Amino acid sequence: MSEEKKTNADVADLSYEAARDELVQVVAQLEQGNVTLEASMALWERGEALATQCEKWLSGARARLNAAVEGKKA
Repeated sequence: MSEEKKTNADVADLSYEAARDELVQVVAQLEQGNVTLEASMALWERGEALATQCEKWLSGARARLNAAVEGKKA
């Protein structure tokens, strides 16, 4: 397992809201620009993992809604 995967492995356990809130914090830190290049890269990688987790939650919710709508049509 790569170091990035190990560092961000906990992201898979986060709720949508927790991942979204942390992503907002990561973006704010990156926008401030007062961290080292290495820290910026770690934040970027964390942000990518958080964004992916949010997308998984949203895709799952979208699929459930579509299934519910299709179920009512039948």
